[in-house]
Amino acid sequence: MLPYYRDPMSQRENQSSPNQRPNRELREQILDPIVGIDLGTTNSLVAYCFDSGPRILGGGALGAIVPSVVRFAADGVITVGERPRAQRAQHPLETIASAKRLMGRSAAETAVFAQSFAVPLTEGPRAIAAFVVGEKIITPQEVAAEVLRELRAMAQADLGTTVTRAVITVPAYFDDAQRQATRDAARLAGLDAVRVVNEPTAAALAYGLGQSRRAERIAVYDLGGGTFDVTVLDIVPSEQVGTGADCFHVLATAGDTALGGDDIDRAIAGLWMASDATLAQTSADRATLVEAAEQSKVALATVTHTSVNVALAAGNREFSLTQGELDACCAPLVARTIELCARALKDASTSLAEIDRVVLVGGSTRLACVRSAVAEFFGRDAYTALDPDRVVALGAAVQAAIVAGSRRDLLLLDVMPLSLGIETLGGAVAKLVMRNSPIPARAHENFSTSKDGSTSVRIHVVQGERELAVDCRSLGVFDLRGIPPMPAGIPQIDVSFLVDQNAVLCVTARERRSGTEASIQIIPSYGLTRSEVERMERESVEHARADMTVHRVIDLRVHAELDLKWIGEALERVRTLLESSYVSELEAAMEAVRAGCNAAAINPRAVDADALHRAKEALDRLSMHVHEVAIAQTLRR
Repeated sequence: MLPYYRDPMSQRENQSSPNQRPNRELREQILDPIVGIDLGTTNSLVAYCFDSGPRILGGGALGAIVPSVVRFAADGVITVGERPRAQRAQHPLETIASAKRLMGRSAAETAVFAQSFAVPLTEGPRAIAAFVVGEKIITPQEVAAEVLRELRAMAQADLGTTVTRAVITVPAYFDDAQRQATRDAARLAGLDAVRVVNEPTAAALAYGLGQSRRAERIAVYDLGGGTFDVTVLDIVPSEQVGTGADCFHVLATAGDTALGGDDIDRAIAGLWMASDATLAQTSADRATLVEAAEQSKVALATVTHTSVNVALAAGNREFSLTQGELDACCAPLVARTIELCARALKDASTSLAEIDRVVLVGGSTRLACVRSAVAEFFGRDAYTALDPDRVVALGAAVQAAIVAGSRRDLLLLDVMPLSLGIETLGGAVAKLVMRNSPIPARAHENFSTSKDGSTSVRIHVVQGERELAVDCRSLGVFDLRGIPPMPAGIPQIDVSFLVDQNAVLCVTARERRSGTEASIQIIPSYGLTRSEVERMERESVEHARADMTVHRVIDLRVHAELDLKWIGEALERVRTLLESSYVSELEAAMEAVRAGCNAAAINPRAVDADALHRAKEALDRLSMHVHEVAIAQTLRR
């Protein structure tokens, strides 16, 4: 098989002719530009912020929308955009669409999506999800890289200069692995992703340009082809914050990285298949049905009933779809988005009455059932003056201008979607960066050793809302070595978390006395599944009281074991100086605490935290005498 190379005509078909490019003769001299890119599940766009404002590049006055579809032909030619999208039915096993849904995920996590793709899925490098095209295994990052190359070529043609830097948007609920996969795709395309920005936040930046000079609290409802996000944020004019720049302050975000227009298409296709069990026997047929479902969904934007003729392996079939059937297919999915809206409002400590505007983002928000559901929940019609397909790219261009320093009148403060922490002795979690904390963020906490003479400590970094590490997602592990041997509890280990503007986490551990230091940048092999995110958030509420009780038991055990160690050492030094009745009483109290600690080590959930606390307090009071005698003996020496 020939090596893959790009078809030169592929990028030409998406480029505009010179007389189509907006204000070509007025373009400013641009050196080393930073462009804004909306790398979408269904469509992608590239924009640049001129002195006159942000503008989509390519394709005439409105700019080009490039379908995120790539064909890897058997002869090695790669095409991107509208042509492979139009020819997908003729080349189903060579054409990949919606690859973004697999970005940063493992093969096991994406098995549920397998029927949505005509191209077979497999396990790629490091167990990540990948596509099988002929004899090649192609990762989602490589597919995204081809789309990004296309956008980069369009930008270079329009701006008349080389483009090597970009701000790229991602769903707000993308985790570290999915964001890293996006950066990897950019690097493959020859782009430096100088900033990774949440899509709803980028949309808010575009919305905030030229608005009235009053503070607003807005909700950005972003339902795209593959993901859903809702973000609550304040837009405060510079006059009110005194910073010289309008402030975009994100208060909370919620979302689902596996909920979007693709799921509506699958629901419609499922409705058709339910009527005839013999339909769609092959993955190619199923993918063809999903594509026909998308066409029918789009057609219902202007009519109440539509029909489509579909070429299947068993012959041509005609399928119909009514507005009522579409609404029924959408209903459970839209209901999930509304639940997430309620969660975001709760996290932002905001009532519906405090929301001044609801901004719609993403092509799926054009559906009448979506708009009516949003209006019903928020109690007002959504703001629709912005093009939901273009607003994210425009906002990305604005953020690019901020990064480049050409816009100093805007300040963006985003948040972390999930809490970050480390596992402590006994399996508890010490959270350092809480969910919805503003980023960039820095946090640190002091820890120590639990055993005498320890020369290393293992740092286990986790992500999630539960109190025990086993219930959270492991992000990475590293060891702090070279600690001078000291008694338990004496070393002072400072663990620091630094989350940068792209939500990339760097963890550093340093022992203060020796200066020994170790660190790790968290880049997990793949990301959180939708069910994991839902489980983390749901169970953090359902099990909050029980988790806190278990966490309390673990903390009591850790401190009690250190107390037992110190009391035992003091008792051995001065036993002969103490009354036998006191020694017996003290040893009985120690045994009671030791029994509680042993039980906690086996199953902390089965231990009565109050009883262990009372036993520890009784021991603390009783042990004061032995410590006093031990100190007096030491001073006499």
